[in-house]
Amino acid sequence: MRDIIERLNYHIQEVPIKVKQFSEEEFSEQLLGKWSKKETLGHLCDSATNNHHRFIKIQIEGQPFVIGPYNQNNWVIIQDYQSMQPYEIVDYWTTLNKLIAKIISKIPDEKLLYLCDIGDNKTVTLAELIEDYLRHMEHHLSQIFVTSSL
Repeated sequence: MRDIIERLNYHIQEVPIKVKQFSEEEFSEQLLGKWSKKETLGHLCDSATNNHHRFIKIQIEGQPFVIGPYNQNNWVIIQDYQSMQPYEIVDYWTTLNKLIAKIISKIPDEKLLYLCDIGDNKTVTLAELIEDYLRHMEHHLSQIFVTSSL
Protein backbone atom coordinates (compact mmCIF):
# COMPACT_ATOMS: atom_id res chain seq x y z
CA MET A 1 0.00 0.00 0.00
CA ARG A 2 2.98 2.28 0.52
CA ASP A 3 3.48 2.63 -3.26
CA ILE A 4 -0.20 3.44 -3.77
CA ILE A 5 -0.13 6.10 -1.06
CA GLU A 6 3.03 7.62 -2.56
CA ARG A 7 1.43 7.73 -6.01
CA LEU A 8 -1.75 9.26 -4.59
CA ASN A 9 0.28 11.90 -2.78
CA TYR A 10 2.22 12.64 -5.96
CA HIS A 11 -1.02 13.24 -7.86
CA ILE A 12 -2.42 15.33 -5.00
CA GLN A 13 0.59 17.64 -5.39
CA GLU A 14 0.80 17.65 -9.19
CA VAL A 15 -2.81 17.85 -10.40
CA PRO A 16 -3.49 21.35 -9.03
CA ILE A 17 -0.28 22.63 -10.67
CA LYS A 18 -1.07 21.02 -14.02
CA VAL A 19 -4.68 22.19 -14.10
CA LYS A 20 -3.55 25.81 -13.61
CA GLN A 21 -1.62 25.53 -16.88
CA PHE A 22 -4.85 25.16 -18.86
CA SER A 23 -6.88 28.11 -20.00
CA GLU A 24 -10.53 28.03 -18.92
CA GLU A 25 -11.42 27.36 -22.56
CA GLU A 26 -9.03 24.38 -22.85
CA PHE A 27 -10.21 22.88 -19.58
CA SER A 28 -13.89 23.30 -20.49
CA GLU A 29 -13.82 22.26 -24.15
CA GLN A 30 -16.33 19.50 -24.83
CA LEU A 31 -15.58 17.12 -27.63
CA LEU A 32 -18.44 15.41 -29.42
CA GLY A 33 -19.75 12.65 -27.20
CA LYS A 34 -17.00 13.02 -24.60
CA TRP A 35 -16.52 14.79 -21.32
CA SER A 36 -14.46 17.94 -21.10
CA LYS A 37 -11.26 17.82 -19.04
CA LYS A 38 -13.23 19.60 -16.34
CA GLU A 39 -15.95 16.94 -16.39
CA THR A 40 -13.36 14.15 -16.43
CA LEU A 41 -11.78 15.54 -13.26
CA GLY A 42 -15.30 15.85 -11.84
CA HIS A 43 -15.87 12.19 -12.66
CA LEU A 44 -12.75 11.43 -10.63
CA CYS A 45 -14.35 13.33 -7.73
CA ASP A 46 -17.41 11.09 -8.04
CA SER A 47 -15.18 8.02 -8.14
CA ALA A 48 -13.35 9.27 -5.04
CA THR A 49 -16.64 9.90 -3.22
CA ASN A 50 -17.92 6.41 -3.96
CA ASN A 51 -14.64 4.71 -3.14
CA HIS A 52 -14.08 6.74 0.02
CA HIS A 53 -17.29 5.24 1.42
CA ARG A 54 -16.46 1.78 0.13
CA PHE A 55 -12.99 1.75 1.70
CA ILE A 56 -14.58 2.48 5.08
CA LYS A 57 -17.67 0.25 4.79
CA ILE A 58 -15.71 -2.78 3.59
CA GLN A 59 -13.75 -2.70 6.85
CA ILE A 60 -16.82 -2.63 9.11
CA GLU A 61 -19.64 -4.44 7.30
CA GLY A 62 -20.16 -8.11 6.46
CA GLN A 63 -18.22 -9.98 3.84
CA PRO A 64 -18.27 -10.19 1.01
CA PHE A 65 -19.14 -6.51 0.82
CA VAL A 66 -21.46 -5.98 -2.16
CA ILE A 67 -20.42 -3.06 -4.33
CA GLY A 68 -23.31 -1.51 -6.18
CA PRO A 69 -22.77 0.31 -9.45
CA TYR A 70 -23.36 4.00 -9.95
CA ASN A 71 -24.34 5.76 -13.16
CA GLN A 72 -21.25 7.85 -13.79
CA ASN A 73 -22.76 9.90 -16.61
CA ASN A 74 -25.71 10.96 -14.48
CA TRP A 75 -23.40 11.82 -11.58
CA VAL A 76 -21.39 14.14 -13.86
CA ILE A 77 -24.57 15.73 -15.24
CA ILE A 78 -26.22 16.23 -11.84
CA GLN A 79 -23.04 17.61 -10.25
CA ASP A 80 -22.77 20.00 -13.24
CA TYR A 81 -18.97 20.15 -13.16
CA GLN A 82 -19.02 21.94 -16.50
CA SER A 83 -20.38 25.10 -14.85
CA MET A 84 -17.95 25.01 -11.91
CA GLN A 85 -14.71 26.93 -11.65
CA PRO A 86 -11.65 24.71 -12.18
CA TYR A 87 -10.27 25.51 -8.72
CA GLU A 88 -13.51 24.27 -7.11
CA ILE A 89 -13.20 20.88 -8.77
CA VAL A 90 -9.47 20.66 -8.03
CA ASP A 91 -10.00 21.55 -4.37
CA TYR A 92 -12.78 18.96 -4.05
CA TRP A 93 -10.69 16.26 -5.78
CA THR A 94 -7.63 17.09 -3.66
CA THR A 95 -9.54 16.97 -0.37
CA LEU A 96 -11.20 13.66 -1.24
CA ASN A 97 -7.92 12.04 -2.20
CA LYS A 98 -6.15 13.26 0.92
CA LEU A 99 -8.89 11.53 2.93
CA ILE A 100 -8.54 8.38 0.86
CA ALA A 101 -4.75 8.32 1.32
CA LYS A 102 -5.24 8.66 5.07
CA ILE A 103 -7.81 5.85 5.16
CA ILE A 104 -5.60 3.55 3.09
CA SER A 105 -2.60 4.25 5.33
CA LYS A 106 -4.54 3.04 8.37
CA ILE A 107 -6.03 -0.18 6.97
CA PRO A 108 -4.68 -3.18 8.90
CA ASP A 109 -3.03 -5.78 6.66
CA GLU A 110 -5.61 -8.44 7.46
CA LYS A 111 -8.44 -6.17 6.30
CA LEU A 112 -6.77 -5.69 2.92
CA LEU A 113 -7.80 -9.31 2.29
CA TYR A 114 -11.51 -8.65 2.93
CA LEU A 115 -13.65 -9.65 -0.03
CA CYS A 116 -15.79 -7.41 -2.20
CA ASP A 117 -18.51 -8.67 -4.53
CA ILE A 118 -18.23 -6.53 -7.66
CA GLY A 119 -21.03 -8.28 -9.56
CA ASP A 120 -21.02 -10.83 -12.39
CA ASN A 121 -19.97 -13.52 -9.88
CA LYS A 122 -16.62 -11.77 -9.33
CA THR A 123 -14.94 -10.94 -6.06
CA VAL A 124 -11.83 -8.93 -5.36
CA THR A 125 -9.98 -8.09 -2.18
CA LEU A 126 -10.00 -4.63 -0.65
CA ALA A 127 -6.35 -4.34 -1.71
CA GLU A 128 -7.29 -5.07 -5.32
CA LEU A 129 -10.13 -2.56 -5.16
CA ILE A 130 -7.72 0.11 -3.92
CA GLU A 131 -5.26 -0.73 -6.71
CA ASP A 132 -8.09 -0.46 -9.23
CA TYR A 133 -9.10 2.93 -7.83
CA LEU A 134 -5.61 4.28 -8.48
CA ARG A 135 -5.41 2.62 -11.92
CA HIS A 136 -8.77 4.20 -12.86
CA MET A 137 -7.61 7.60 -11.62
CA GLU A 138 -4.34 7.46 -13.54
CA HIS A 139 -6.15 6.39 -16.70
CA HIS A 140 -8.35 9.49 -16.58
CA LEU A 141 -5.52 11.79 -15.51
CA SER A 142 -3.62 10.65 -18.61
CA GLN A 143 -6.67 11.59 -20.69
CA ILE A 144 -6.61 15.05 -19.17
CA PHE A 145 -2.88 15.74 -19.22
CA VAL A 146 -1.08 13.49 -21.70
CA THR A 147 -3.22 14.62 -24.60
CA SER A 148 -2.12 18.17 -23.92
CA SER A 149 1.28 19.79 -24.26
CA LEU A 150 1.81 19.62 -20.49
